[in-house]
Formats: sequence, structure tokens, C-alpha cells
Amino acid sequence: MKKTHPQKLAAVAVGAFGFTLSVAAVAHDHAGRYHHDSHKPAQTSQVPTSATEWFKAGEAAVLVNKRDVEQLRKAKNVILFVGDGMGVSTVTAARILEGQMAGRDGEFNRLGFEKFNNLAFSVTASANQQTSDSAPTATAMVAGVKTNDGAISVDQSINRTEPSAEVTAAKSVKTILERAEERGMSTGVVTTARFTHATPAVNYAHISNRDWEADSNLPAGATVKDIARQLLEFPYGDGLEVALGGGRSYFMPNNVADPEYPTQKGRRADGRDLTLEWTSQYNNSDYVWNKAQFDAVNPASTDHLLGLFERSHMRYEADRAQDAAGEPSLTEMTEKAIKILEKNRKGYYLMVEAGRIDHAHHAGNAYRALTDTVALSDAVKKAKQLTRDEDTLILVTADHSHVFTIAGYPSRGNPILGKTAVDGVATKDALGLPYTTLTYANGPGWTGGLQRKEFNPANEGTVAAAYAGSKLRPDLTAVDTANPNYMQEATVPMSAETHAGEDVAIYADGPGAYLVRGTLEQNVIYHVMADALGIRK
Repeated sequence: MKKTHPQKLAAVAVGAFGFTLSVAAVAHDHAGRYHHDSHKPAQTSQVPTSATEWFKAGEAAVLVNKRDVEQLRKAKNVILFVGDGMGVSTVTAARILEGQMAGRDGEFNRLGFEKFNNLAFSVTASANQQTSDSAPTATAMVAGVKTNDGAISVDQSINRTEPSAEVTAAKSVKTILERAEERGMSTGVVTTARFTHATPAVNYAHISNRDWEADSNLPAGATVKDIARQLLEFPYGDGLEVALGGGRSYFMPNNVADPEYPTQKGRRADGRDLTLEWTSQYNNSDYVWNKAQFDAVNPASTDHLLGLFERSHMRYEADRAQDAAGEPSLTEMTEKAIKILEKNRKGYYLMVEAGRIDHAHHAGNAYRALTDTVALSDAVKKAKQLTRDEDTLILVTADHSHVFTIAGYPSRGNPILGKTAVDGVATKDALGLPYTTLTYANGPGWTGGLQRKEFNPANEGTVAAAYAGSKLRPDLTAVDTANPNYMQEATVPMSAETHAGEDVAIYADGPGAYLVRGTLEQNVIYHVMADALGIRK
């Protein structure tokens, strides 16, 4: 088997782990492998300041992880699952909820992707934000570089409101999906959010502002193409084979009634119906907007599938059954996508996003965030059933976290959505009131309070502090906190709960998964996928 040579490692200038490699920092062990001596590398505080530097740092991190591992087989296919907003606390709470709903020990339960063999942390800070939004974090994962808040697959030097197509093209960064299309692979994106939303859009679009989803969203005089249009005018390979999600209104003209909601019309001001253009520009193609049409699609005879199941985002998993026209589950969309994509002998790239975990957290509603996380786990299980570990790399991660907490010392087995209790006896706060195990640090669930105190350095205790307002916490004794519509309490009042800045997890199985270890900058995820597929810049 081939070994990683120290001279090759020495050529890496700066790794994403924050150290500089040199020949002197590489030692040879008795097994004949080269490994890094953690005591010798020179520390550096240099943070990449351009797309080129971020890209090189990501490549370097992959080389560092390869330094003492024998050459392994390459991947034919890559599937990237993204739980939008799925922080570690969300995974933990969803794990417990899934187990408890099935009558099992929730704490001992594991979601499908938690059984993967490889695990790492992902640093989600963007090029300009300590706590990021989905646009730069998703761009990092699919393009290999860090960029700014709101940016869709363009580098960090672009202005947030850049209207020029020429400037945007000059600052665009190529994505893993585009590189896969160039190689003749099949590609697809599946999401429960709008298909033009940030995370799915980074795969196929390049634009400075994530909000420019339809042409009616563009500023006057802009020459850059809106996000929906970029899907139809995608210049690489033969275009995406699978595009499934919500956001139908962004593809329809503003004088055409929606098929599911006839009193509402599309958002496009240019008169174009991009759903009709999809079927006219691709052979063996189909466009569907409801469950019956989706179920009727035959993967064997369909080469290009566009499915847009809502005017905006698709329903939460908990509410999907109430949709009049019917919507496929994330698992069903994942299965259909794989069966279409796997026909290509050259392989495929697929992103699957559980986009509404994020939205439920913003709404301060843990139930829907957790049940959508369980739905993602089910989709991952289906993907594992349909693929082979020998040729398919599967990554499961999040773009960012949320300010969602699990606290209060409840007994093992206490309902995760319930009030904190020890051996069935409710735990009380300093006001003598019960409280829930799950809460948010900020958001719309704020209920006020009068008990403000400040630290007293004289005795390291507390002293009362002035407090404006007159509202105490509510008494939750008779409140059903497990009700799907219950909003968990929040510490800081905000119209919507915010993202959090801590690291998120990366779970990996299949060829190249061994590169997922330690604490990685988020843009390294692209480089892991590219290395597994044998893609070079």
C-alpha cells in the first residue's frame, strides 16, 4: 500500500488546523508510516482572507488527515445530508424523542447517522460572521471556501448587493455539483425548503444576495440572473437530473394561478414559466407538484425530474398529512432521487436538506424541529439501504446550530418535551414554578420576569438589581408542554430565535470517510468530497 511521503506534507503551507507543516515536523514510526509530531509544528494565527486562501487551507486539511492513512478506494457517489440548524443539542433531543415515541430508552437510542463510523466537528463561522447564516455555511460545504453572510457561491470580496452579472461571474466559486456535471456525473438536490432557498441554491446558483430568489426580488437595473432562473440556465454538463423541494411560486409568472392555491399567483415578473421550460429543454423529463404525480414518476424512464410541492417551503413532517394536494416525505424524495441518479455509470452527487429544522427553531417550537430531525434520520437510513459502503460516501452534517438547550437535571426517561422532574416529582425554579427541560436562549417564547440580579464581587454572591417590567414566568403546572404547538420559553425576547455559533457535528461513512476527524473548518467538507471522488481543481 502507498504511504504519504513527508516531502509532500512539507509542501502544504498552512493547514486548516492552524499550523505550518515542515519536514522537521514529520516523524517516521516503526510501522513505516509517517505521522505528525504534535509538539513540533509552528503555530500560526493567519486566517484566510480570500477564496483562494480558504480553498488552499481546505486542501491542506485533507492532506493532513491523509498523512498516516494508507491509500483507500475512491467513491463513485457522494450524498451530502444537511440538517439545517441541526446542532448537537438538536441531535441529542431528537434521539431521545425518537426513542421515547417508540417506547424505547430514549437516551440509549441512536439516530441513523449517529451509527456512522467517522465523526468530526465543523467550525461554522463564516468569513465575516461569528454566528453565520445558511448562505455562507452552505457555500463552504459545497464550494470549499468561506464567504460572507448572505452570499451564494461567490467569494468574500463581493458586495452584498452586487447587481452586475459580470462582477458576480468574476467572483463566483465553482461547486462540487458543477464539477460533478463537468465529469459527466448525475446530480441532484432535495430539500423541504424552497428550492431557491440558501442551502439548495448554493449548489447551482451564484449571487451576492440570497434573497434574490425570483426576478421580482432583484433591484432595478440588475443584470445578474435570479436564483430560480439560474437553475434553468445551468451551464454545466446536461443540468441537474433531480430538483425536488418547495418554492413553486418563484418559478411561475405573476399572472398564472397556482395549481394548489388558485387564488394565488406566481412571483415572476418576466412572464416566464420555468416549470414548463424544464420539461421542454430536457429529454425524458417531468415536472410534478403533488404526491400523486410524484408517486407516478418512473425512475427508469425519467432522466430529469423537477418537483415543487408548495408555493413556499414544504410542510413540516408533523403537518405533512394535512396538505390537501399531498407532499412526499424527505425519505420518499431521497429514494426517488437515488433511483434516478444511480442509472449513471459515472456516479452521482446528491444533496439532501432537511430545511425546516431551522424554521421550527426560529419559531421556538422544539416539537417540529425534532420531528423533522427524525425525518432526516429516516432519509439517511433509506439512503444507506439503497447504496453500498464500498462506493458511496455519505456525509451528514448541519450548516449551523441554534440557541436550543437541554437542562435541569431530569431523571433518565423523563419525557424530553415535558417538564423537568426527578423520579416523577416536578423540579421547581427559584420562583417555585415548574419548567421544561428544553428551552431557548432567545426567541418568541420569552415570558418576562422580575428576578434580575447582579454578581456581587464583595462576597461572590448576588445583589438585587433594578428591573423594569411586571411579568413573572407563567405557571406551567397545567400546561401540556408536549403539545406539538407548544413554544418553549426563551430567555431573551426576539421576534424569531437566532442561530448559534458553536461547532456542529459531521458524521461520515464510505470511501473517504476516514478524512472526517478532529475539528475541521466547514469548508473542508467540500475537500473531503472532492478527494473521495478524485476531483482536482
